[in-house]
Amino acid sequence: MTIVDTPERRQLRELTRSFVTREVLPHLSDWERAGEVPRSLHETAAKIGLLGIGFPESVGGSGGDLLDSMVVTEEIIRSGGSSGLVAALFTHGIALPHMVETQDEGLIGKYVRPALAGTMIGALAITEPDGGSDVAGIRTCAVRDGDHYVVNGSKTYITSGVRADFVTTAVCTEFPGSGSVSLLVIDKGTPGFTVGRRLEKLGWHCSDTAELSFVDVRVPVTSRVGPEDTGFLAIMQQFANERLSLATQAYATAQRCVDLAVQWCRDRQTFGRPLVGRQVVRHKLAEMHSRTDAARAYVHDVAERVAAGQPVVTEVAMAKNVAVATCDWVVDAALQLHGGFGYMRDAEVERHYRDARLLGIGGGTTEIMNEIIAKGMGL
Repeated sequence: MTIVDTPERRQLRELTRSFVTREVLPHLSDWERAGEVPRSLHETAAKIGLLGIGFPESVGGSGGDLLDSMVVTEEIIRSGGSSGLVAALFTHGIALPHMVETQDEGLIGKYVRPALAGTMIGALAITEPDGGSDVAGIRTCAVRDGDHYVVNGSKTYITSGVRADFVTTAVCTEFPGSGSVSLLVIDKGTPGFTVGRRLEKLGWHCSDTAELSFVDVRVPVTSRVGPEDTGFLAIMQQFANERLSLATQAYATAQRCVDLAVQWCRDRQTFGRPLVGRQVVRHKLAEMHSRTDAARAYVHDVAERVAAGQPVVTEVAMAKNVAVATCDWVVDAALQLHGGFGYMRDAEVERHYRDARLLGIGGGTTEIMNEIIAKGMGL
């Protein structure tokens, strides 16, 4: 029995699988076409305790840790959900941790508890149109004016940006690109804060994504997360969890595609026998299974070390890249084995093929991960 396979976590898997079967699978295609999941899904997930997994009960969560969160993510995808669904339903996983860490009761009461209860939706806004992965170089600025900050700038590619009630926003508090970064929580409806166009994407169709604009937006100083100029460190400290979540989505998507491909190759008859009766097909499935199992084992090993408080920045980057590379190869092989049907929107494997492409971009690109790895090697 491994640390991610305990009696309690098996029960958590069962709860998650039941949730997906009952609340997600009958509607996921409709949500993909609508471009978002309903707000009611957040409340439903909260009522059974899924939404608060990984957050302490003292702030309205369900308890558990990083490994429990990974179990939920893994089981959602393996039960027929998607990484896009995980992104849409659990955006609070990147919007709230910075507030929880500060133990600011004002922010916890106003944002954390309602988000974990499913009555509010939060988002995290870091990326800018001309910034990419350069967090220290953000240009959205907040100028102190008495008891408020005046915020001007823009953000893009913001997950849940259309539906979010509040946005944990990275701003510079000196001059554009100064590296002086703070976090402000900005409420939807604040004068000058507008949600721009809904962005159309290759994948993650059920996860809404938006551009955000800030023009002379007045934000109370009490909405700052932690002391001024500590935002960069706060963001960096949360990257490990986000990257391991994406790594989990990657190997879980790979495993789901292995399962789909095995079933398809057992059922599909060509020239009088099932596809799985051919050695070339069996060997392809064997390699898909082997790569997926190896990626899962490595991600679990690194996650256990992160959960134990070990400083494994390099290993987290390696785990993400290994899992993403595995996922890319496996979903491509799975779609190929499905033949023409795999190219159809009716095929689940087609959705995973599209969704998987983002995993090497979000949370830091594969290239950024390689730079972190190189630094860890002393290069």
